[in-house]
Amino acid sequence: MSDHRLNPMPRRLLAEFLGSALLATVVIGSGIAAQTLSPGNVGLELLENAAATAAGLYVLILIFGPVSGAHFNPVVSFVDARFGGISWWHAMAYLPAQIAGCIGGAILANVMFSESALSISTHHRATGPHLLSEVIATAGLLLVIFGLARTGRGEFAASAVGAYIGAAYFFTSSTSFANPAIAIGRMFSNTFAGIAPSSVPAFIGAEVVGGFLGLGLIVTLYPHGKPREASTNLLEDGASLNNPEGRTVA
Repeated sequence: MSDHRLNPMPRRLLAEFLGSALLATVVIGSGIAAQTLSPGNVGLELLENAAATAAGLYVLILIFGPVSGAHFNPVVSFVDARFGGISWWHAMAYLPAQIAGCIGGAILANVMFSESALSISTHHRATGPHLLSEVIATAGLLLVIFGLARTGRGEFAASAVGAYIGAAYFFTSSTSFANPAIAIGRMFSNTFAGIAPSSVPAFIGAEVVGGFLGLGLIVTLYPHGKPREASTNLLEDGASLNNPEGRTVA
């Protein structure tokens, strides 16, 4: 069984970049496709966008988990560092790779659907309910990832994370970004899944608050998880059903 922390850092950063890029491509590309296939039917558009995102996230975690832990999200990386799963330096190194990947994925989605390669979104989202939604969505995501890890059920993380994000598209008014890197990336697509630059700082702030809330809930609800069990080594070798330490990725 492999441990992604033993991989060379350049390989891990490449995996975080590619995974983040493909995640942004899935989110934005499926949003463009949904708007094209179901024009005027916002509920159906959101369902199509959510289903594609949930399925895509599940697959991306399986692919990149053995290489980098498949974080694709700075909040996940820094909480993992807090629990000793990766070092603080590694979490800092992941950050630019995740942001650059999400921006690149937005550009790729735009080009694949014959949109301008770079288009700045005009979709303003920063309202009180949206920001509260981001706090809840981010805290819930962390509970899913680290709650499973700290209770030895890391083999369920890929499916659980995909299912949670798919559901959160509907139970949050913000459609659950829950990820500062994807919030930045989605600025660069003036399409169904975009977010206006003026809304991004507030979204990131809400996600950081959600990160602290999630961290507090994890240590309160699962106080006996060991640092190694708390880390996001999710599906390291695709065979985590046999992983006695229940490590996870996100």
